[in-house]
Amino acid sequence: MGRFRVSVDTGGTFTDFVLLDEETREIEIAKILSSPHDPSISVIEGVGNFLVEDDSRAISYFCHGTTVGTNALLEEKGVTTGLLVTDGFRGIYEIMEQARPHGPALFDLEYDKPALLAPESRTGGVVGRFDHQGSELIALDEESVRAAVDRLADEDVESIAVCLLFSYLRPEHERRVREIIAEKLPEVAVSLSSDVLPQIREYPRLSTTVINAYLQPIVARYLANLRSRLTELGVTTPQTYVMQSNGGTSTFEKAGEKAAATLLSGPAGGVTAGARLSRLTGIDKVITFDMGGTSCDVALIEGAQPGLSTGGVISGRHVALPALDIDTVSAGGGTLASVDAQGVLNVGPDSAGSVPGPACYSRGGTRPTVTDANLVLGYLGSSRLGGNFGLDIDKAREAVRAEVADKLGLDVVEAAKGIVDVVNIQMEEAIRGISTARGYDLRDFVLIGFGGAGPVHAAAMAQDLHMAGVLIPAHPGVLSALGLLMADVQHDHVRSHLSALSALDVATVTSIVDDLSAAARAELEEEGFTEATIQLDPSLDMRYKGQGYELRVPVTKVMLQERGFGAVRKAFDVEHQERFGHSAPDEPVEVVSYRMTGRGVVPEVRLVEHQATGRAVEDAVVGNRPARFAEGMADTPIYARDLLDVGHEFEGPAIVDQKDTTVVVLPGQKARVDAYLNIFITPVQQEEAR
Repeated sequence: MGRFRVSVDTGGTFTDFVLLDEETREIEIAKILSSPHDPSISVIEGVGNFLVEDDSRAISYFCHGTTVGTNALLEEKGVTTGLLVTDGFRGIYEIMEQARPHGPALFDLEYDKPALLAPESRTGGVVGRFDHQGSELIALDEESVRAAVDRLADEDVESIAVCLLFSYLRPEHERRVREIIAEKLPEVAVSLSSDVLPQIREYPRLSTTVINAYLQPIVARYLANLRSRLTELGVTTPQTYVMQSNGGTSTFEKAGEKAAATLLSGPAGGVTAGARLSRLTGIDKVITFDMGGTSCDVALIEGAQPGLSTGGVISGRHVALPALDIDTVSAGGGTLASVDAQGVLNVGPDSAGSVPGPACYSRGGTRPTVTDANLVLGYLGSSRLGGNFGLDIDKAREAVRAEVADKLGLDVVEAAKGIVDVVNIQMEEAIRGISTARGYDLRDFVLIGFGGAGPVHAAAMAQDLHMAGVLIPAHPGVLSALGLLMADVQHDHVRSHLSALSALDVATVTSIVDDLSAAARAELEEEGFTEATIQLDPSLDMRYKGQGYELRVPVTKVMLQERGFGAVRKAFDVEHQERFGHSAPDEPVEVVSYRMTGRGVVPEVRLVEHQATGRAVEDAVVGNRPARFAEGMADTPIYARDLLDVGHEFEGPAIVDQKDTTVVVLPGQKARVDAYLNIFITPVQQEEAR
């Protein structure tokens, strides 16, 4: 086997690559334009470039952050999907949660629910039922199953979701339904709710299973095709993984089966890398700010541990699988700016993507984007982008002039400043949503800016938000791809069993935890992990009786056996107090679900700690260019990132150019370079702001 690890993160505009030499710990990076019609084209091109440069390179580990499933869901381009439910309950999917989502939709008189991925015409009822305690009330009527499958066959379905009542307790009926489908429609993919999400709450379980069925053939075909093309390229390692929403990776095969678990595949890599940087630098409280070409993803990390959720909403659809707690807004370098009929400047949500891309890419785009605005303001240089092609400032200026400046009666530079100000405010609101809205004080947090556009905006946003500082990693433009190499293989197992905590005994809980542990261990062993590299982390979903939501509380067998349920109860009260600012120690508590996170620990990515060479900071200055800041235009020194040395300090205004991004330092802000070549930016008047 070789000594090289490769990761690939596919974005809306660029596909990012990282090659790590495990012996020297040296990192090579690359960015190429994405190929939205077939993302594997860009993947193979980039990996092939690494191999062409050195034929002796053999790849031992490959990890991919993909947006294939995400895009198919957002664009509603999944496969024709059927749904089988318990007879008499066909309306559950259509009714959804009976309520509008929070936010603007609450006041939208023309609001429509998202379209059903498996409409009523492709939904069939199955006779047979278990009750809430797992007792069989009605035996499975196999003829009703066959009749329902025949009707779905007439609809030419490519995938079928099966979600029967209380199958999380008794999966036998669902499994027999799968067998019947296989007999009659062997080419059709099947997703069982008892496999995808065996937990309580009917609609989230059903919605997640339908989404999985809708995406599964697409993701599975893409990964099978990618594996075949990688093999042709000479990448034959069995260690080929896909990033999941939970911050861990999964094999190509498992990811193809559980496509819904990849919906936050790309953003999860950036959060994983952010948590590693938090540990490495000793900065306890950070917020990751990943701004790419089409979107911006933010996440809060405390104690080097990112937040986790057990469900979320993507494009109006519920996905109840474990995921990193990431908030996403439509704000990226390719986000389009326009002026509406009322003369209001709007930025987003539409994006120019990679085709045609921003006007300055000279690929046919004529509408102004955030990237065009940054180029007009002088933040970006026109000489290169990702080391691949130049930026045309004249086309950027013309796009901003025609679509924004003339309509608002502004100078082109002032119009560009308005575009950047508006997009910054939108992204700052996302950061407030995961921090101050939850009781955190942003003055205690450092903003980690990365992605192709993140370092351009991070310093200004941290200044506006009165944050403690900004950390720009050594390779910010590809940090999400680097995070893919840092992630362990991870599988989540869950079993719902509602019971009052006071009614449980240690033997019952231990038995369930042991069953989940055995399943998690067997799955990881099948993937080649040994006892020494397997980590099992049990937890309980708990709530006060009468609540409609749960909190995840980590537990151990030692805690249960030696300290009893009193310790579990106390841990829940503490978690509730920290999360919501109050607790109720005298109220009864229920255990809703049991969870087991199984991790296959991969060798750690050890970043190089550099020593100062004694090079003067002035030697890193490679030129000047005018740039627009709040104080007006300023002749701004340009630093080359690869010439900055450990211990270098400089004051803004300053711009740092590098292959994968550009770093903007505002006037009065101070920047210094640490031993890992991160740039730490201190906001102006930080102490006074506190």
